[in-house]
Amino acid sequence: MCSCLPCSDDGTFGTPAWLGKGLTCVCFKRRGSYERIFINLTPQQEERLRRLKNRIKNNFDSSKLDHQEALRSLWAAAYPSLELHGLISDQWKEMGWQGRDPSTDFRGAGFICVENLLFFAKTFSTSFQRLLKKQGGERAAWEYPFAVAGVNITFMIMQMIDIDASKPRSFVKAVFLQMLSENEWTFDLLYCVAFVVMDKLWLERNASYMEFNDILRSTRAQLEKELIMGDVLRIEDMPSYTLLL
Repeated sequence: MCSCLPCSDDGTFGTPAWLGKGLTCVCFKRRGSYERIFINLTPQQEERLRRLKNRIKNNFDSSKLDHQEALRSLWAAAYPSLELHGLISDQWKEMGWQGRDPSTDFRGAGFICVENLLFFAKTFSTSFQRLLKKQGGERAAWEYPFAVAGVNITFMIMQMIDIDASKPRSFVKAVFLQMLSENEWTFDLLYCVAFVVMDKLWLERNASYMEFNDILRSTRAQLEKELIMGDVLRIEDMPSYTLLL
């Protein structure tokens, strides 16, 4: 018999009262039946989380050929008809990097920033191009820089899922880990959803660059709200996932 704590019937979970209570799991209602989120990770969850942490700890190294190739691939995906003159070039500013060397912008968050952008470009090319070229809606005179925004989104998701914690300390992370155990690309998919949500909020509020941090906080709040919805079992179930299609 499970002694875990149930949430409300609508699948929401406010202040996670089960945290710090010595409980091994929490029950929540999804699709008409109670299921459990386990605080103690399964071997598969531990392995997937370990791999994700290794990706995040992987710093960009300009001497590594695969890192160089990833940057070239990102450029080719973003501008397929425009030749890149070099890994250090003023051309990178067109994508929204702050300087000639993009690695100076993602140094703090690691090589995963490039992987996230490349995943977005290859998996949802139409949405990627729409955001890159700032298509749709009335745009501000001072727009957010696309690539740097991507770095901030990567970092925001790391914080949201409490990546450094070995066990879930929030319901959002517990849900994320269950999704990760089903799909190793959960982090990257969540990144893509976050990017389109951020752009949608940006347009709805007619925001300018000085409001970027406020928009990012609202983006995180929207993601957290959707992740704990009762019928969201995968990233693809999130209502905002449809913005990518």
